[in-house]
Amino acid sequence: MSTEHNDARPVTIYTVAERAGVSIATVSRVLSGSTPASAMTRHRVLRAVEDLEYVPLRAGRPVDVPSHETHGLVLPGLRGPYYSELLSGFESTAARDGRSVVVVVCDAHKDAEASVRKILGRVDGIVIANDTVSDAMVRQVVKSTPTVLVARNAVPGCDAVQVENFISSAELTRHLLEHGRRRLLFVGDPDISHDVSERYRGFLHALARQRGAEVAPPIRVEYEETSGLRVLEGLRAAEAAGTSVDGLVCANDELALATMVLLGREGRRVPDDVAVVGFDDIMTSRYLAPGLTTVQQPMRELGRWAAIRLHERIAGRKFDVHPQVLPTRMVVRGSCGCDWDQTSVVGG
Repeated sequence: MSTEHNDARPVTIYTVAERAGVSIATVSRVLSGSTPASAMTRHRVLRAVEDLEYVPLRAGRPVDVPSHETHGLVLPGLRGPYYSELLSGFESTAARDGRSVVVVVCDAHKDAEASVRKILGRVDGIVIANDTVSDAMVRQVVKSTPTVLVARNAVPGCDAVQVENFISSAELTRHLLEHGRRRLLFVGDPDISHDVSERYRGFLHALARQRGAEVAPPIRVEYEETSGLRVLEGLRAAEAAGTSVDGLVCANDELALATMVLLGREGRRVPDDVAVVGFDDIMTSRYLAPGLTTVQQPMRELGRWAAIRLHERIAGRKFDVHPQVLPTRMVVRGSCGCDWDQTSVVGG
């Protein structure tokens, strides 16, 4: 069995078969899942696919092989309301078109790109959400498989569905500034998410236009409720360095809500001592006292439009379209300093 590959030679199903020491028919069966293969054979084929970074070409399949009538959806996780809503919107829309859904969850313990390669032979198209795989991997996938990107930067050859983040985040930050808050901190790591990077950019834009507002480095944490303790640590560190923080702009509601609860346990009042705002408008945001001022984004619609765009791609649309950006809107409650008994929605 060959263990070397000449990079000047394109990787084909023959290359994979040679590396794995099997026939091309066996490679095809393993990748399509059409017939069972032994665990050892399957392991050898998939190992060769990973080593060679092979992407199966749809055009190479026999013409009498029917479509799978299955869509792939790649997510970074399923925890929290964001991904459950996105999945719900995607799955219900795919079902309406007679398609089933294969979900790949790529967490820190899995090789995301290997997981994506394994399902390409079993789906008619794929949606890749957030920064689960690299742009280089996306460019490989789109050569063979209709692809739609969700909540990440656009890549040529793919449709992209996003929500508007920059304007709403800037508006949210300006709202705190209008309440007289001048020492604001952004909570969340802009480097690990397209959406969060846009929210941070909006935050900085609003501060840059406000005389007297202080700009400090963000508290870089992952955007989930378990990061609440690290937010408090970052807040204390900022205050120890001389920044008397009076407002927190959180990357999402889970961070904001966890932080509000922990601030309360320390005897700090929200919004009197520290104003807190979030992003997402999850259900819990309206039931905490005070209610969370946040930005409402259409999570279910995000999944629905991803399924629609993928269906169009699979049906034969070849031309690129501009990224589809779904609107968001600010929801004002009490955590910013407004009368929390009266919820109002700003924007359309």
